[in-house]
Amino acid sequence: MTGGTPALAFCGVRMVRDGRAVLDDVTWSVQPHERWVVLGRNGSGKTTMVRLASAQEHPSAGVVEVLGQRLGRVDLRTLRARIGLASSALTQRLRPALTAADVVMTARFGALEPWWHTYDDADRQRARDLLARLGVGAFADREFGTLSSGESQRVLIARTLMTDPGLLLLDEPTAGLDLGGREELVASLAALAQDDTSPPTILVTHHVDEIPPGFTHLLLLKEGRVQAAGPLDEVLTEEQLSACFGLPLVVERRGGRFGAWAR
Repeated sequence: MTGGTPALAFCGVRMVRDGRAVLDDVTWSVQPHERWVVLGRNGSGKTTMVRLASAQEHPSAGVVEVLGQRLGRVDLRTLRARIGLASSALTQRLRPALTAADVVMTARFGALEPWWHTYDDADRQRARDLLARLGVGAFADREFGTLSSGESQRVLIARTLMTDPGLLLLDEPTAGLDLGGREELVASLAALAQDDTSPPTILVTHHVDEIPPGFTHLLLLKEGRVQAAGPLDEVLTEEQLSACFGLPLVVERRGGRFGAWAR
């Protein structure tokens, strides 16, 4: 991917399931160094967008290009290795007795167990450095299954960075977290977003109060269509958010964070 090539580009994308368009005529692109939030109601098509962006599925119509590679013309296994995807589904596949450091380190080969491949001291140190970067360095030798939901989510995000991905996808990472866990994760994501060495990032969420400082752009998705997309400050308005969620909302910004509630 060259400097001018989008990290992700959808052009006229349509996705049909059971005769219903879950995405319809979606055109959208993510440039290098942009940090996007995708916001919408349940059933708006957010998860489908993540599956396309992570090269898990092909569109029914239109073009999806990830890291300069067009789906349908590229080896998906090779492409997926260049995409960092953090989702709750992975938690269920990881052995609880693995240490947090091993959870991160095994991502180098896309593995779930450390004995499947050979690792060196540099791999082990990188895993620990990434855990520290996400604020969970003190838990490197703790069993993954003993961590809180918020701590384990930060470990999983550290895992996504192990291979220096060209695109980072965070699919509702705050879902199910208590207030403390959510705020710790938001702080870690804010630090990641403000780090120039971080890859272009897409964060999928339902809630504006979970948008970390440092995220630059917002896509509002409604019934499978892009309602609005662009710089966060321009798109996250009371008018746009009310239209997206179908009720009159008040939007407030305070200290780099947002809040929204019914008028």
